[in-house]
Order: sequence, then C-alpha cells, then structure tokens
Amino acid sequence: MSTPFRWGILGTGWIAEMFVTDLRATGIEVTAVGSRSRQSADAFGSRFDIASRHASYEALVADPEVDAVYVATPHPMHAANALLAIAAGKHVLVEKPFTLNAAEAAEVAEAARRAGVVVLEAMWTRFLPSMVRIREIIAAGTLGEVRTLIADHDQLLPSDPEHRINNPDLGGGALLDLGVYPVSFAVDLFGAPTAVTAKGDKTATGVDRQVALILEHDGGAISVLHTALDTQGANTATVVGTEGRIEIDSVWYEQTGFTVYAGKGSEVVERYDETVVSRGMQFQAWELERVVAEGRGESELLPLDESVAVMGVLDEARRQVGVVYPGE
Repeated sequence: MSTPFRWGILGTGWIAEMFVTDLRATGIEVTAVGSRSRQSADAFGSRFDIASRHASYEALVADPEVDAVYVATPHPMHAANALLAIAAGKHVLVEKPFTLNAAEAAEVAEAARRAGVVVLEAMWTRFLPSMVRIREIIAAGTLGEVRTLIADHDQLLPSDPEHRINNPDLGGGALLDLGVYPVSFAVDLFGAPTAVTAKGDKTATGVDRQVALILEHDGGAISVLHTALDTQGANTATVVGTEGRIEIDSVWYEQTGFTVYAGKGSEVVERYDETVVSRGMQFQAWELERVVAEGRGESELLPLDESVAVMGVLDEARRQVGVVYPGE
C-alpha cells in the first residue's frame, strides 16, 4: 500500500494480545485499541505502545486513524461488533469462529458487500506458508485425486464452569473454539459438505464436550474430524489421495512441518520444515491488506461464502449433538 495500513483492535483479551504481538514483530502498524472500559484500553495500549486508546467500541470504529478493525471479542459478540465496524466504513478481520451461527454470518457477509468493505474471517491457518505449500502440492497433482482428510483438534482446557469454553452464554464448547479449525480445513480442501454426521456429548453446563464428525463432499471425498475440550489429542492431520498423502505434524493448524509420501507410502517426496517470525497471525493481516490494496471485494483464499458455509456445518453438528445457545 502507498501509505501504512493502520489497524485498530476491538477487544483486549488473550487472542488480541497474541495478534498484536505478531503484528508488532513483523512491522505492521497498530494505531488504536478499543475496550468497554478505559482501564482495559489504557492497560492494553501501554503494554503494546498503542497511542490511541478508546473506552468504547463505537469510539474505536469512528477513529479516522484506523483503516481496519480486528474483532477479538467472544463469539456471541462477533456479528454485532463486525456490523458496527462495517457501518463505520472500516475493513474488518473477524476472529474465528466468524460468528455464533450461519444466520449471523450471512448477515455480516451481506452488510460487507453492501458497504463495499473487505471483511475476512481470522482463520489464520488458511494463510500460513505451510498451508500455502500444501495447496500447491495438491494442485500439482502430487497426491492424485484427494479423497480423505483426517484431522483432530483436542485440547485439555480449564474445567471451571464459568470459563468461556464451558459457558453457553459465551458460545462455549469444543466445536466453535476448536472444531472450527478442521471443519474449515475440510471446506478449504473439498468445498462445503453435502452431508454432515455428528456424534458427541455435552458438559454439565450444556456445551459440546467432544464431537466426532464425518463430512461427505461432492465427488465422494470424506472428512473424518474430531474435537474435544477436555482431552489432549495428537492434533495432527493427514490428507490422503490416490497417489500419495501428506502427514502434517502436531500442531497441524499452526505453522509446522509435514511430510509428503508417494505411492504406497514408502517414498518420501518432500519434507517441509519452514518456520516463520513469531506465531504467524500476521499472515491473515497481510491477506486483508493485500485484498484491499488490489481492490478486491473478498479474499479468494477464504471467501465470505466459505465462512458462512463453515458456520453452517457447525450449526448442523450442534443440532445433532443437541447444543443450543441462549437466544437462538
């Protein structure tokens, strides 16, 4: 861009801290932060040397020194916060999951298109160099016809019923926090599924504790996915084709290594071990900046319709498991 792209941070929780840490490490300009309290905005601003500190989200999105807003609030607030920024004419990077459900996602997507601003889901895995290389390998035909994705995202998280992961008022549960990663990967590889089968159980607070999913896609491809919030899994992924496979190391949804095997699996044709500066959340910021600079309406790597489709899969999985959030 001809002038530095200026970011405003909406929300001051741990995910905002990680995002700004990566932006600072890679020279991306953060000019403002907004919180619901002056104390929180000032503390965050002091920690990250951010000059403009706003005591409301409304003030943040109205800041003329902000080009794009990063929405880092809990899931149930994503839609309202994104719509607030869109109405102010800002480009928006919305932390995943994009919204609480597909209806909200569709509303945000439509508002972005009407306003002519770029809105992107912050599914940071999509934009990492490791995933870029995996898509290149698949497109080159190295794996033949890709038939299967096997992936898990299982973590041992706090059991406190008031913690956001266990709190239905905050959109808690394994699916929206963790399961969104393998579901988004499946949609990236194969497109939106034609059928969803989900089995799981719930915590005492009523959110999904673990869920196993089978997604059926056009052409016969199948995704086999698992997510859980109270058990630590391997967190690996395998992409299987008719002529080879890619085994992605733990933790597969971060910038990590992978091995490409050909034939029956005995021949290693590529080993990938590229590293990046910091954690890697800067790539999603660069993607939004690129889309804006090129005058595109949306990212071709993660179009709005795909974010809506991912939320639709999560909606259906929650329906089958029996998880309903307040107000739905």
